[in-house]
Amino acid sequence: MRRSLITAALVLGLVAAACSSSSSDAAPPGGTAAAAATTGAGAPDATTADTTTTTAAAVTTVPVNDETTAAPSTLDPLSVATKYTGPGSFPVGITKLALPGGAEVVVYYPAVEGTTGTYTYDARDYTAASVKALLTADLPATFTFDATLDAPAAAGFHPVALYSHGFSGFDLVSSDLMRQLASWGVIVAAPEHHSRDLDAATSFKLGDQADAVGELLGTIDLLEGENDRAGALLQGHVASNEIVAIGHSAGGGTVLRAAADARIDAYVSLASGALANRDPVTSTTGAPPPMPAKPSLFVAGKLDNVVSWETVTKPAYDQAPSPSELWVIDGVGHVGFTDLCAMAGGAGIIGVAEASGLGPFLDANPGFRALGSDGCHPPALPVEQTWPIIHQVVTAFVLGQFQTLPISSTPELAPGVAAAYDVPVVIEQK
Repeated sequence: MRRSLITAALVLGLVAAACSSSSSDAAPPGGTAAAAATTGAGAPDATTADTTTTTAAAVTTVPVNDETTAAPSTLDPLSVATKYTGPGSFPVGITKLALPGGAEVVVYYPAVEGTTGTYTYDARDYTAASVKALLTADLPATFTFDATLDAPAAAGFHPVALYSHGFSGFDLVSSDLMRQLASWGVIVAAPEHHSRDLDAATSFKLGDQADAVGELLGTIDLLEGENDRAGALLQGHVASNEIVAIGHSAGGGTVLRAAADARIDAYVSLASGALANRDPVTSTTGAPPPMPAKPSLFVAGKLDNVVSWETVTKPAYDQAPSPSELWVIDGVGHVGFTDLCAMAGGAGIIGVAEASGLGPFLDANPGFRALGSDGCHPPALPVEQTWPIIHQVVTAFVLGQFQTLPISSTPELAPGVAAAYDVPVVIEQK
């Protein structure tokens, strides 16, 4: 039985506000999944924040649960705003599984204490073979992050986040953000969508976009099977009763449809919206999916020239049932939510292509240039400056779902945190 959470807060110098939330649900064998997910991560039992001001203020929280009553503690506004900008206490493991149809699924997970190591991938490996042979420029298209292949998983059950990549993406394309979530105690699974991945896009062999929904939901079945399979790396570690779906660009449309499944508790839409299934290369469209009546988070880049935050993301947020939240981050373009702008000295895979003499091909297919580089060049800001803000909002939202905290009582998501960043951020809540 999950703990009942009763939250009270005093925002100094402002109008006092209080909010309470309670929820009960069956936990996996061995204890509460939410507690297992946040062990060692420093996540509070209950928190609150002012949701109408953009000026950060000190917050006093009094967490109360069924067993104990804690003394009040003062939270520094800067600490609240940056709590999830960096990694959590778990080292990260990475492994690869496969769906029945053969699609690869990359899984990031909390690893045992003492695990060290890095993992490197090359974006050229995800292009069509004919294109890869042409990417001859002496520029690195690699990305390296802290994770250890097939490391033992940390003890206990861990909640799940699913990740759906966008058009011309691939399963590893947002490894920085996925590694971030795993370090805070979440198992993250990202399937390869062969209907729209980089291989399919560069070979012009696109498939049915509806297949991506089946792959995302099939990933839940895959993880449940690994949880039960004797000797599996994730045996006894998957809390499949707690799931958030995250999608970037076209992946946002995928998670909107997948969120109709009762197993998904909430969803995150990055650089996307209700019309995210519009393909920016072929200009084909499908009927917008209905907005699921589940907690949602929309995060957009103000400089996105592929999916406009004003005409796509904001209208989707306006249509979404409460509770929902919208963050619009200045200096971020479309692929600023992925690893691409951290490759080739910031030039990304498109920079490698241009340096390899493929400029005429890109000129003839401008959609590829935008999808691979929008947000990688000025006036977009370096990802080292904007990624911490993306880490903050996505991590706070995801962990909040597993702690049964409403958006309005999570200080790390409050509009006031925007004042702590050196990048302008607009935050709306409902």
